[in-house]
Amino acid sequence: MSEEIVYYIASYGYLAVFVLVFLQEIGMPNPLPNELLLMFSGYLSFKGLLFLPFVILTAVSADFIGTNLLYVLFYNAGTIIMQKKPKWVPISAETINKLTTKLSKGGQLSIYIFRLTPFIRGYTSVIAGLLRVKPKVFFPIAMFSAVTWASFYVIIGKLIGSSWNLFIQNTNSYKSLMLAVFAVILCVFFVVSYFRKWEKHDENEGTSIHKRIEIE
Repeated sequence: MSEEIVYYIASYGYLAVFVLVFLQEIGMPNPLPNELLLMFSGYLSFKGLLFLPFVILTAVSADFIGTNLLYVLFYNAGTIIMQKKPKWVPISAETINKLTTKLSKGGQLSIYIFRLTPFIRGYTSVIAGLLRVKPKVFFPIAMFSAVTWASFYVIIGKLIGSSWNLFIQNTNSYKSLMLAVFAVILCVFFVVSYFRKWEKHDENEGTSIHKRIEIE
């Protein structure tokens, strides 16, 4: 983390957290990933410079507002945007198509899990908008995922507060944490998907048996 970013966050506190999280949620590039920003905010709460519940509330608000702005935009004008977007816009049509297929098969649980997953969480709002997932479905999931996501990283930052300098000096620590989170989320996704398939399989078998009994 650069000294300028550290100074900016430490000086402007909650406003800096809100602005940086919000900008990244609407697709603007940030000087550091939101996850690292939230962990640093948790560290500042460990140092007594910020109040932990206010940090979480600020991050949740920025995440929820930003992701829903993106969702509403693509819900109402997604097709036009994808057809006429400039080449420099960082939204890959190939990535969108791949994730759209996965998200459409997994339903509401997939939206929640994708919103927690590093590297692809920003695409989720775009895809939900393109798929025209109903607002009454998307908004509660967006709020629940924002609370889960923000709380997790802020609390991690506070817990490693005494070892923060050691953590931040070793860039591999952050990468390892992100990969570990990504791996855990993937495992949860596959396990849940597996059990859901078995439930459907059992339901289909039960229906078939019931029909055979009726015929007999």
